[in-house]
Amino acid sequence: MKGITDTILMVRPKNFGTNPDTITDNHFQEEAVTAEKEGIKVKAIQEFDKMVAELQRNDIEVIVIDDTESPVKPDAIFPNNWFTTHQNGSIVTYPMKPDSRRLERREDIVDLLQQKKNLKKRYGFEYLEEEEQFLEGTGSMILDRVNEIVYASISLRTDIRVLEKFAVLFGYKKVIFHSFGRNGESIYHTNVMMTLGHTFAILCTECITNDEERKEIVASLEGTGKEIIDISLDQVEAFAGNMLQLKSKLGELYLVMSTTAYSSLTAQQIDNIQAHNKIITIPIPTIEKYGGGSVRCMIAEIFGDIQT
Repeated sequence: MKGITDTILMVRPKNFGTNPDTITDNHFQEEAVTAEKEGIKVKAIQEFDKMVAELQRNDIEVIVIDDTESPVKPDAIFPNNWFTTHQNGSIVTYPMKPDSRRLERREDIVDLLQQKKNLKKRYGFEYLEEEEQFLEGTGSMILDRVNEIVYASISLRTDIRVLEKFAVLFGYKKVIFHSFGRNGESIYHTNVMMTLGHTFAILCTECITNDEERKEIVASLEGTGKEIIDISLDQVEAFAGNMLQLKSKLGELYLVMSTTAYSSLTAQQIDNIQAHNKIITIPIPTIEKYGGGSVRCMIAEIFGDIQT
């Protein structure tokens, strides 16, 4: 289970709300009317705090970082898009498509993680923003850290040229495909239609319309010993693809998902998931509705040994 972490980082929001820069290609979010905006901020913080408490109750370490008041960052609650950490002691920062989201990259967070963890290597791809090339962390990439495979659905947020640079840097094999929503639009982030666990994968094969691409990803997952739990497009729209497997300090495996996602699953799918790990459900309806992301987007996985 070396590819599964028991330590995560989450950013407590200050100015959560609908981001006009992202709503154009994130079809999972809704725009808030002006009168709702302050109430949405309050509800998002309440949902965030309850999620942290529930994860901690299950012996998962949560590093909580407060968002800064200025500059305003409506999507700061989704830190997995701008950095990743790795077992080889590295931290990577990424090029973000929306201008407003580039403000989320914080050197104080990078410094903190480098000090607390054994992260001696720093890589940055954000210079590629000048060339309109983007790769938004583990929103764009699903990482099989054990078998060194990166799965990615190509979109405006996931550029194959940056993906190639990541794959070369870490020695990962690429499995690339295209996925589409109900109206034929590209799915903006891979992690809304795919989740990877230690011994299973949740995947919406319905979203992958190219037969060869679908066969390749299925063959790769099955070839690495993963049971594929197929979900429908309806379930993707309920965030059933946006889950994350974590482990407790005692090594207990959990799949973290929202109550929205859980409610969309069939009894058989729940049984299949519970054969691999326990389930933690988190109610975050406000964050999902106005942020267009669910629990996986809120979690940045942290690897490395804590330095005392």
